[in-house]
Amino acid sequence: MSTNNRTGRKRDYVGVLSSVFAIVIGLLVGFVILLICNPSQALPGFVTILTGAFTHGLKGVGQVFYYATPIILTGLSVGFAFKTGLFNIGTPGQFIVGAFAAVYVGIMWTGLGRIQWAVALLAAILGGALWGMVPGFLKACFNVNEVIASIMMNYIGMYMVNWIVKSYKPLFNNLRNESRNVAATAQIPKMGMDKLFPESSVGGGILLAIAAVLIIWVILNKTTFGYELKAVGFNRDASRYAGINEKRNIIMSMVIAGAIAGMAGGLLYLAGTGKHIEIKDVLASEGFTGISVALLGLSHPIGVLFSGLFIAYLTAGGFYLQLFEFSTEIIDIIVAVIIYFSAFALIVKTILTRMNRKREKGGGRT
Repeated sequence: MSTNNRTGRKRDYVGVLSSVFAIVIGLLVGFVILLICNPSQALPGFVTILTGAFTHGLKGVGQVFYYATPIILTGLSVGFAFKTGLFNIGTPGQFIVGAFAAVYVGIMWTGLGRIQWAVALLAAILGGALWGMVPGFLKACFNVNEVIASIMMNYIGMYMVNWIVKSYKPLFNNLRNESRNVAATAQIPKMGMDKLFPESSVGGGILLAIAAVLIIWVILNKTTFGYELKAVGFNRDASRYAGINEKRNIIMSMVIAGAIAGMAGGLLYLAGTGKHIEIKDVLASEGFTGISVALLGLSHPIGVLFSGLFIAYLTAGGFYLQLFEFSTEIIDIIVAVIIYFSAFALIVKTILTRMNRKREKGGGRT
C-alpha cells in the first residue's frame, strides 16, 4: 500500500515538473520573439504578459475567469477522453454544435421565461453529446479511428451550423453576417460574479465550469462507472474478459466528452457579452486550445482547471502588449507559441519517468 502511494506521488511529481518545464520554455520563446521584434520594449512587454491581467484590478481578474470558462471545459472534454484511452479531437465541432443548440433555444424559445437559460444550456449539452456519440459509435462498433471520425465531424458541424443559421431567417442577422442576440432570459445568471468583479464580462459560467470539473473528478476517481471507463481505455480486450461492456463504455466516454464541449459552447454564447455565431469557414479555436490545456494539465480534471486559468491569464495579460508598440498579431503569436509548447509536457513526462525508473533500478542493484 505504501509502495503504491509512493509510486503515485512520484508520478504526480514528474507530471507537474514536466508541465512547469513546458511553461518556462514557452515563456522564454515568447520573450525571444518580443526581443526580435522590438528589443527596447521587450522586457516591459514581457513583464506585461505576466502582470497585465491585474492592470485593472478585479476587472482584469474577472476577464481571466471569462476567458477561462470555455477552454477549461474543452480541456476537460479532451482530458476526460484521454483518461479513458480516447483522443477526442472533435471538440471544435462539439463546441459549435452545442453553441448552436443554445443559441437556437435562446432566440426562439422565449416563452420559457426565467428557465430559458437552463433549457438552452441543457440543449447545448445534448447537442455536444450527440456530436460526440457518432465517433464513439464508429469506434466501438466498427473500430474506426476516433481521430479521423472526430475531424470529419468537426467540419460537418461547422458547415451545418453555418448553413442553418444563414438559411433560417429568425436566427440570422444579415447586416452583420452572424446570429441574432439571444433573449435576456437566455443569458446565464451572474450568480454574484458581477459584484465580485465589477465591469468585467465574467458571469456564473465560471462557477458551472468549476462544478463540471469536480463532477468529472468524482466520476473518474470515486465511481465504479469511472473505473470501468478507465479500464477499457487501458486495455479493451482485458476489460471485455473481465465482464465490462467495452463498446458501451467507449460510446459513453465520447458522449460525456462531447457533452462537456457542448456545455462550453453554451456557456460562452449565453454569457450575455454580445457573442454571436459568425458565418465563417473557421473551426472554433476554443476546441483546439482545449487540447493544449488538457496536455498541460496532464488530463487530470484539477490540472485542467489550473492550466485553463493559466492560459486565460496569459491571454488577458497579452492584450496590453499594444501599449508597447507590439501589434495585435504579435499577441496571438506569443500566446500560440506558449500553448504549442505545452504539448511537450507529455514528452518531458515520458523522459523523466524513464530516468526515474533507471535510477530506481540502479539503486536496487546496489
